[in-house]
Amino acid sequence: MIKYIKKVGYVAVFAGFISLIISCENDFTDIGSNVITNTKFDTDAVFVDVTIENSPLEKVQSDNISRQLSQYLLGVYSNSNYEKLEASIVSQLTIASNLKVFKDTLTIKPNQSLITTIDTVFIKIPYQVRLANATDKSYELDSVFGDVSKAFNLNIYRSNTYINNFNPIDPTKINSYFSNDNFEKSGSALNAEFNFQLKPSKADTLMVIQRRSSDNTIFRTDNLRFTTSSASQIPVPFARIPLKKDVIKALFLDKYGSGEFASQQAFNDYFRGIILEASGDEGALLSLNFDNTNTVLRPTLEVYYTNTLIQTATAVIDSVFPSNDSFSMNGFKINKFKMGNKIYPMNNEIKVQGTAGSEATINIFGADLNNNGIADKIEELREKNWLINDATLTFYINQANDTTFAPDRLYLYKSDDSSGSQVTSQIKDAISEATFGGISGFLVRDSNGRKEKYTFKITDYVSDLLNGNTNYLPKLKLKTYNISDSPSTATDTIFRNYSWNPKAVTLFNQSSVNGDKKATLKISYSERKN
Repeated sequence: MIKYIKKVGYVAVFAGFISLIISCENDFTDIGSNVITNTKFDTDAVFVDVTIENSPLEKVQSDNISRQLSQYLLGVYSNSNYEKLEASIVSQLTIASNLKVFKDTLTIKPNQSLITTIDTVFIKIPYQVRLANATDKSYELDSVFGDVSKAFNLNIYRSNTYINNFNPIDPTKINSYFSNDNFEKSGSALNAEFNFQLKPSKADTLMVIQRRSSDNTIFRTDNLRFTTSSASQIPVPFARIPLKKDVIKALFLDKYGSGEFASQQAFNDYFRGIILEASGDEGALLSLNFDNTNTVLRPTLEVYYTNTLIQTATAVIDSVFPSNDSFSMNGFKINKFKMGNKIYPMNNEIKVQGTAGSEATINIFGADLNNNGIADKIEELREKNWLINDATLTFYINQANDTTFAPDRLYLYKSDDSSGSQVTSQIKDAISEATFGGISGFLVRDSNGRKEKYTFKITDYVSDLLNGNTNYLPKLKLKTYNISDSPSTATDTIFRNYSWNPKAVTLFNQSSVNGDKKATLKISYSERKN
């Protein structure tokens, strides 16, 4: 019997040159590409029908407790082709040790009183940017999706839900939070203007802070700018959401030195988190880096205040001391996704949308009509004793729909719910072919530069099924790609479904009305000549 084979030629990069390792067997030669060439073999290909259907998501894991997320989404993305997304963020705040209102070494004399007044307090959200033109010394906004000319509503709340590192039901396990989890709000909104209108702009690079003494006299102004490094002179644009001065003073400054600020743990129990809640029917969606290596470019709660020393008897001002404290949102964080209730019609299309939008469910070998645990199509192909050279799944884009925010890459993984709970795992090629790009799934453009299709290499996975190495054939799921999707090691077979990629695309399914653009599995093979 002829054996089925996998790729035995590998391309290795070493010391600046490429070496092809060629493995030869008696009747054939397989060099790098998996294609067998020999006068004793014929090569051909067959197209196998697949079925693909919409698979809307209710939630995705969206915390940074067990795995650090690269990005967090804030804002609104509304597109008539997909589910509307309202993305909010819940985050702990980090405090400095030994916080004091009056930080100077001067002593307050018996005939003096200290009056602390808030100059301004706000949420600072630096935008992600790319250098537009080094000559112009300016940035363009990066990682912004939707209509930046329209504002969305943003409200800030104090959370009354404790974010726990460990599962309260089973403390031996790490906790997890999902995009549809509820967080109780404590009190009314903290922002000075309810439904603050946030419209991202690259021009928002400067904030002028007026410093006021206790008699409300402006004694100086501070120009607040942020740069990517101390050597850079180009300011980074950032959003600023003014908060209620009296409320923040009572919650923060008036509590300095108390038990609530004695430690980070005590503070986390007192002030359990801050909620950045976005809402609306239009606007843009921001992808934000909460863990920037440059700490000044992390989202923070900023408090700028002035201490005034006055003569107790006469109220004459002796001196003023401007100060500020910054509370970074670099503790535990959860991204909340509120998705619109969009119902997709049963037609020739499939919607793939990131976050808690929609995936696709794929069956690549059809039904098991004789109920023996093996798909009938697999049994048919096993009888042919083919040598599998290549197996490629292709999904074409419906170019009649808006493709502006089509993902640069989609991802395939295995999903099995036969046991009553969903078990997700990596496809073999994601690991075995990691050196060659894994299962790929990158966006391919046509000759006119239009976004055309996505292709996936699943050669090893199909080979194992057709040579009888395995009968395990769960359904495949197709999703927008996140950097956390790829296996981290050669033994990392578990798939963890995180998603902060908001992009979306419309694909053609297996319907015959799609013609040569229907979803297909192409298997290239070699077989011995008679």
